[in-house]
Amino acid sequence: MRLLITGGAGFIGSNFVRYWVDAHPDDEVVALDLLTYAGNRANLADVEDRILFVHGDIGDLSLVETLLGDQSIDVVVNFAAESHNSLAVIDPGRFFRTNVIGTQSLLEAARRVGVARFHHISTCEVYGDLPLDTDETFTEESSYRPRTPYNASKAGADHAVRAYHETYGLPVTITNCCNNYGPYQFPEKVIALFTTNAIDDRPLPLYASTENRREWLHVLDHCRAVDAVLDRGTVGETYNVGSGVERSITQIADGVLDVLGKPLSLKTIVPDRPGHDRRYLLDSSKIKSELGWHATIPFEKGLADTVTWYAANREWWTPLLDRAPVEETAWVR
Repeated sequence: MRLLITGGAGFIGSNFVRYWVDAHPDDEVVALDLLTYAGNRANLADVEDRILFVHGDIGDLSLVETLLGDQSIDVVVNFAAESHNSLAVIDPGRFFRTNVIGTQSLLEAARRVGVARFHHISTCEVYGDLPLDTDETFTEESSYRPRTPYNASKAGADHAVRAYHETYGLPVTITNCCNNYGPYQFPEKVIALFTTNAIDDRPLPLYASTENRREWLHVLDHCRAVDAVLDRGTVGETYNVGSGVERSITQIADGVLDVLGKPLSLKTIVPDRPGHDRRYLLDSSKIKSELGWHATIPFEKGLADTVTWYAANREWWTPLLDRAPVEETAWVR
């Protein structure tokens, strides 16, 4: 099989590239990435000799159509996206350009060439948020209620994917995943940010709503879920991918500081960003019952391994610190 993995130099995309070439050594992998601030060619350094890397934009229809045809691509896995909620508050236009228009252009190229499968990576955040005091979860049938520009742009992309299936018969699948963590995550996201700050004894910025919760999944468990959907998933279907493990921002900060042996006094409170969601929790029973997938990496072990990875790989993350395009308090000025 020949795969095009878009966003292949990003956090989840590069982990998926690495996972796929190890799990499916006979397959051919092409990684496409525009290498914007969070795309990092160094993420693929250990597998460069096993893949074809292409520097390009999913919104470049001519480039992508030619690439799909010339490389005889069977499967497209679309990780390419702007994904940082805080940046979306400051610069929403780039999110709609990449996540909606870019995805539509990628779909059009896939339709013209006739790929066997188009798999789209989405997020739990398209469903909106949940109260902190409810047992409710999001299922694949939950209404879309995005509350931020990032959420809305991902919701728009999901609708485009479904439209190409219903209108043109493009064979698609979608996964909506909870928050991922693990190695190679750009140090703007919370676990990577807290870890790199704590290593250097810098403050850990906690939003004022410190009890807001997120569901957490190790990136390698996410990779295995996408593999299961590509192998056994039903065309046209959506699958929620979650661990069932929730943690508040306070619990995350305390966990990072504990692994590193750093004082709790490094925690500091900053104003909430606009549209700060309270809670997400997915019902992942569909992918478990139909495809036999389940999360395998316990959160405490995964967190400790991730923090340890950052501590051992300063040369990877230090050059990235000045590339983050937004300061977390920019909206209060």
